[in-house]
Amino acid sequence: QVQLVESGGGLVQPGDSLRLTCEGSGGAFSNYAIGWFRQAPGKEREFVAATSRTDYIRDYKDSARGRFTISRDNAKNTVYLQMNSLQPDDTAVYYCARLYTYTDLYYTRSEQYDYWGQGTQVTVSS
Repeated sequence: QVQLVESGGGLVQPGDSLRLTCEGSGGAFSNYAIGWFRQAPGKEREFVAATSRTDYIRDYKDSARGRFTISRDNAKNTVYLQMNSLQPDDTAVYYCARLYTYTDLYYTRSEQYDYWGQGTQVTVSS
């Protein structure tokens, strides 16, 4: 079973960038589709970005498209979320999640994922 640990969060100003890292351990990372989700205080968890097992295809939340980039390096058991032009609305705890799958597809619904990391806080404030 692949375990997940997120890192890279922090406090930044509007317009700044951050790169989040999701590191997996304990199994064949390339067997898993990976998604990034976030949850702001008082709000439901929402989809941010997802990548398929081989990084063949990706998808993004509309407000993240063009600003965020998800990528993965299966040799390093790592998925990244590069976030540019951050805005206060991006403030949330960011989670990565994994889904064991035989398909090379991405998944955007949180209930499809079966294991989550502990999250990393991103705060965008001037």
